[in-house]
Amino acid sequence: MSLETIQLHALAIRIEPFCSQAKMLAIITLLILVCSGCVRRRMTVRTSPPGATVSIDNQLIGTSPAATNFEYYGTREVRIEREGYRTEVVLRRIKPPWYQLPVLDFVSETLWPGEIRDERIIDIELVPQVIEPSEDVLNRAEALRNQSRSGIIPAG
Repeated sequence: MSLETIQLHALAIRIEPFCSQAKMLAIITLLILVCSGCVRRRMTVRTSPPGATVSIDNQLIGTSPAATNFEYYGTREVRIEREGYRTEVVLRRIKPPWYQLPVLDFVSETLWPGEIRDERIIDIELVPQVIEPSEDVLNRAEALRNQSRSGIIPAG
């Protein structure tokens, strides 16, 4: 063996641990990039009839059917408004799925390979607005006024 061959062999022995560490680092980096999971949360509000203005937690999201992404689970206030219909305010609890429970959420958010979709649909039936004749309102007001003058306090 020549001196050059011995020197190259010694250099290869010294470099070998760094090559295996570099390979391991490359594999870990590749796994992190490939296995970066995420959970997409989307809430859709549908009304019957469609075309109502939809707000969630006092933020306008659009005209029904309207959809928006959301970050956190919990109780949401959904407000629906449409001309000729009664304004509806609904409190809707959105419960987290099993894979979003503490500890498991770390796996589903960061380690799960791919995307998980959590889509929620809220259906709301609109009730037509009843406009009471003004004569009925005035008669009821006069009856209440007479009752209060005579000392009668109506229930409710």
